[in-house]
Amino acid sequence: MSTGIKNGKLHTFNIYTSILFFLFFVLSLIISAAMSDKTGKNWIIVIDAGHGGKDSGALGSKSRESDINLAIALKTGEYIEKYIKNATVIYTRRTDSTVDLRDRPKIANKANADLFISIHTNSTSSKNVKGAETWIMGNSKDEANLAVAMTENSVMLLEDDYSTKYEDFDPKSSESYIMFTTTQKVFQKQSEDLAVKIQRQFRERVNRNDRDVKQAGFWVLYNTKMPSVLVETGFITNPDEEKYLISKDGQDYLASSIYRACKEYLDEIDSRSGISLKKTIDSIQVTDTSSKLNPPPNEIFFMVQLGSSLSKIEIRPENFKGLKDIFEIATQDRFKYAAGSFADFPSAVEYKKKIRTLYPDAFVIAVRDNKILLLQDALEQKRKSQNNIK
Repeated sequence: MSTGIKNGKLHTFNIYTSILFFLFFVLSLIISAAMSDKTGKNWIIVIDAGHGGKDSGALGSKSRESDINLAIALKTGEYIEKYIKNATVIYTRRTDSTVDLRDRPKIANKANADLFISIHTNSTSSKNVKGAETWIMGNSKDEANLAVAMTENSVMLLEDDYSTKYEDFDPKSSESYIMFTTTQKVFQKQSEDLAVKIQRQFRERVNRNDRDVKQAGFWVLYNTKMPSVLVETGFITNPDEEKYLISKDGQDYLASSIYRACKEYLDEIDSRSGISLKKTIDSIQVTDTSSKLNPPPNEIFFMVQLGSSLSKIEIRPENFKGLKDIFEIATQDRFKYAAGSFADFPSAVEYKKKIRTLYPDAFVIAVRDNKILLLQDALEQKRKSQNNIK
């Protein structure tokens, strides 16, 4: 009898705990909405529900990956549009329909999207493996990473005349993946930033096993022209995780995590240059706010950084969304690419605003002799220089 009472109390406690957790979840969404980005930028986010139609993806004991992906994708988009008021969501599919692998990044590129998020569900031969992981475009560092990329890329084999469509790329041949080692990863750093935020949300908010941020050669990420990630929300082959993935609560929490990571990422974009420097900025005399300069030696000037890459990118307008005033800054571990050169900080800020539709996560940097300086130090040096001239 006492055991039954204890179990009854425990059951009641679990119900109350679940209710409190749900109320906290709803309240935090409302607070997040109230703090929504107010910059006026109309963010375009493409949500890609992996697989679909004739391609069911991985199979669990009672579910299909394509159905789980679609449910989480639609819920993610709903949260984004509801709580990020200046965001527009575009879906690669809204129903159980077939979308060719090559068409998914094309949808994002045509829309000039700011983010591309491909949502998937993982699988493996072991029923014990569980957890979420987020992938970015890059080189496969081990056989396990390559195997995941091969699995996801193999959906192209279901398409008619896939060899012609994908230029003889064989998703099951490791030799084919050599092409990804020279890819221009101008958005790799931004993609990694978003991926890290997604994994942190999974780990800290919804208590998922964190399998970290990884990189490999995914065709769907290789062809996008914006920061892009592929999210594996969990393992459909793990019985407990499959139960979570097909539950309404599980899908809600996973979608909320992706939304929160997106919002955090977008919120940071406009704050990167605004490092509490208003007084310092105001003290700098604006002498030439309209013209870009050819930077003379030993002079500090300001530029707008567009992105960075592990590999060198040929400086041509078509590689930088039509911009022509591109400069390359080589650092120890990567190449950074910036546009414009200005004698004063406010002019660079204005230029950043003009190109934000092309590069929404661009930010202002200070440069001297092809080396990036701390922005705070550069502004202080500018101020002292102008005081000496006076």
